[in-house]
Amino acid sequence: MTSTVAAEGEVKTRVDQLLTEHDPKTESPAELWGAQFDLGLAWVQFPEGLGGLGVSPSLQAQVDTRLGEVNWPSNGARNPIGVGMGAPTLIAHGSEDQQRRYLRPMFTCEEVWCQLFSEPGAGSDVASLSTRAVRDGDEWIVNGQKVWTTLAHRARWGLLVARTDPEAPKHRGMTYFVVDMQGPGVEVRPLRQMTGEAEFNEVYFTDARIPDRERLGEVGAGWYVALTTLMNERVSIGGGVAPRGSGYIGEAVRVWKQKGHSDPSRRDQLMRLWVAAEAARLTNMRAAQARQAGTPGPEGSTSKLAYAELNKKITEFTIGLMGAEGMLYSSFEMVRPEEAGLSGRDPYKSFLRSRANSIEGGTSEVMRNILGERVLGLPGDVRVDKDQPWSQVPRS
Repeated sequence: MTSTVAAEGEVKTRVDQLLTEHDPKTESPAELWGAQFDLGLAWVQFPEGLGGLGVSPSLQAQVDTRLGEVNWPSNGARNPIGVGMGAPTLIAHGSEDQQRRYLRPMFTCEEVWCQLFSEPGAGSDVASLSTRAVRDGDEWIVNGQKVWTTLAHRARWGLLVARTDPEAPKHRGMTYFVVDMQGPGVEVRPLRQMTGEAEFNEVYFTDARIPDRERLGEVGAGWYVALTTLMNERVSIGGGVAPRGSGYIGEAVRVWKQKGHSDPSRRDQLMRLWVAAEAARLTNMRAAQARQAGTPGPEGSTSKLAYAELNKKITEFTIGLMGAEGMLYSSFEMVRPEEAGLSGRDPYKSFLRSRANSIEGGTSEVMRNILGERVLGLPGDVRVDKDQPWSQVPRS
């Protein structure tokens, strides 16, 4: 495909074929996603044979729009770490064997993935992590604890960053692995949230073994591989292009109509929020069209910041529309959900869950630092431990 016109035509032809040969009303989601992958319509910017066509990522919007019109199932909430973050990391840093082994069952959600970065003493400063991986021949022995691991209770595979050289500066002493979440020495424990759900987990590694062939990138280069995951995570969380008027703002409009409000000041608030949501949606659409394959730039962080702060405002407004009813909550029974996050399906849970948007995937404070440094060109934070060996850096 040598031209944009040819690429657009090929994508259209393949979407036509997909919709002709497969019916979302009669086939299972896994069958539909498998067919989409095989036609190169999973991630169109990926190489052919690996779920893509080797074309501009902007053409994915063409695929998603057409499929959305026929209620094609979405795999984003079922396997968000894999589809949104693991796949681009594997393409950028994985071996051909890893790519061919993992990408298709990842996209079909037959194998769910999780991300193992944060620790009790390493949240915003992920590079200070202390989980250790010690080489033993052709394997690595891992010991340590990870926390806030989304859907770890459902995951088959995990994206793990561990410290392999404590005498190197913290950013240069880590290595990145794919870990078997069902292997010996891996224990997953639920973390109950204020919604009552346990979407997040803590994970303990006790002499867990990882074959060296499951390493992503070079030994000691884990931070640079992790950046690919982190930047794609921010795009995945805040950079999606949803249909107009959907999600949290759609829920706010629904509650407004249901409650029959006529207060002009509240109507003005609702319209201001709707305009902000639409502006964010259109900005994300423009960024998606300009985005290139590989590691996204700071646009993912700025979108994630806007998404997090706007969601809190919208869900707070929606609860306010409900009056005293908004203080009620049906059940705090702990459940371990099959999917991640919420998208305006329950105003009570949405209000509570949206609080996490400004923490997960990098706090809003970290996003502001990225915006200031990489977009506005402001001086960076003072980092006194940047060149010190990790073993000599004080930790909490």
